[in-house]
Amino acid sequence: MPMQAMTDAAIHSRDARGVNRITLNRPDAFNTLGEEMLAALQAAFDAVAADPQARIVVLAAQGKAFCAGHNLKEMRAQPELAYYQKLFAQCTRMMLAIQNLPVPVLARVQGVATAAGCQLVAQCDLAIAGSPATFGVNGIDVGLFCATPSVPLVRNIPAKQAMEMLLTGGFITADEARTRGLVNRVVPLEELDAAVEQMVASILDKPREAVAMGKALFYQQRETGIASAYQLAGQTMACNMVHPVAQEGVQAFIDKRKPQWPQ
Repeated sequence: MPMQAMTDAAIHSRDARGVNRITLNRPDAFNTLGEEMLAALQAAFDAVAADPQARIVVLAAQGKAFCAGHNLKEMRAQPELAYYQKLFAQCTRMMLAIQNLPVPVLARVQGVATAAGCQLVAQCDLAIAGSPATFGVNGIDVGLFCATPSVPLVRNIPAKQAMEMLLTGGFITADEARTRGLVNRVVPLEELDAAVEQMVASILDKPREAVAMGKALFYQQRETGIASAYQLAGQTMACNMVHPVAQEGVQAFIDKRKPQWPQ
């Protein structure tokens, strides 16, 4: 059944197809990742994780900015090491929740994504940007090296390009972000929703179980050596192959028909 819920900082809805839309809802504050926003996103991702009908998440934002990173005014008001450690731990937990979800998370980037906002895009499994979008990790401009944003950034784009962004604070265009591997596609802003829906539909056409297995393996093998990666991948493929969805898919290929995925 379709589900819809709203928090003050983020809007979360799910349609009958299992498409979850989580929308950052602080346009006047450029959708910064303050404590309230982090908590709202965490709650939304936790709800998706607990929903067996969930198939994909589209992460979007209201207003001109996608996300302008952490709320610096909120951070400056509490200049204590313990507070900052707690805040960054909260942000890390939310970022890892994206990777740990059994369904893909697709960022719909309509505007600027900077610092932890760029981190948020990099952490998502997929990203489609409108042509006006720009990306940067410019904490260095205020004396704060974007350490946590660097973690997913360097797992998306080449090291020297990541280091240039981190050390200079310079921004890149949507087209540059696509060339470097930070986003999958760039389209005119008026075509952004159509491009997102096209990718969503393509993923919904695939069996949830195989997508979940593949996503988990993708990140696990990336962080290990090649021999261990092959061992993990082989075990995953073997388990996937004995699953009813793969059995049906292979038989459908042999029969030259469209597969009927088990429910």
